[in-house]
Amino acid sequence: MRVDTSGKISLGHIYTRPDPRAYFGTLRELEYSIPELAKPHFNGLIAEYRRARGVTDPTVLDIGCSYGINAALLKYGATMGELYDRYSGGDVHGQSRASLLARDRESIRSGEPAEPVRFLGLDASENALSYALEAGYLDGAVQADLESGDPSDEQRERLAETDIAISTGCLGYVTEKTIMRIVAACGGRPPWMAHFVLRMFPFDAVAARLAEAGYRTVRHDGLFRQRRFAAPQERDLILDRLSDAGIDPTGLETSGWLYAQLYISRPA
Repeated sequence: MRVDTSGKISLGHIYTRPDPRAYFGTLRELEYSIPELAKPHFNGLIAEYRRARGVTDPTVLDIGCSYGINAALLKYGATMGELYDRYSGGDVHGQSRASLLARDRESIRSGEPAEPVRFLGLDASENALSYALEAGYLDGAVQADLESGDPSDEQRERLAETDIAISTGCLGYVTEKTIMRIVAACGGRPPWMAHFVLRMFPFDAVAARLAEAGYRTVRHDGLFRQRRFAAPQERDLILDRLSDAGIDPTGLETSGWLYAQLYISRPA
């Protein structure tokens, strides 16, 4: 088992395939559930934004969107169970990418969006973004690594459409560099934000930079299961990291699960 610098197992291979089968096949075994738990909190923030800003169909930027999972849940009302069955159950491994896409598009055409919202995806994986766009989950995409450099003029123009920025697991690998480049792209219309962040990754640097830009950040009181540990080595490394950071894992990570916290940031 390979682990990355955080102590987590390296799952980079599941984000770069031409379709989501490896993604869902791997994460189903680990009971990955954070998008489902995040869904009502994102929906609540979107509804609040509509009321506050008078925007009927706000544009949501999903940072580290992979194959458009949050869009499928929030815009089209899917559940993680349905997506696990769609991409890792039955005879799915005998299908082609084209047949998977045809089924996805038909599913979208046959129903109405659960929420009037536009979704943009930001990710470094061309394959993941391409699939999410062709399936119809995303309305637009930005393929970029904003940790390593500023967006292009075209990317900046697309990012400027953002009303609300969300994430469900990339913070920690993505830092304040990416977050502030998104804020800068939006100019005088800073987006609201909601980020689910694993407890081993401090949010202080992001919150501090956002505060400099006029934001107020609040941490939600609850904790949210992300997924099970993949192996004892991963558990031991992350428990050590939490202890080094002065975070008590008793009854939480010691029970075999990674846990995340929710941070909501709004312009003051």
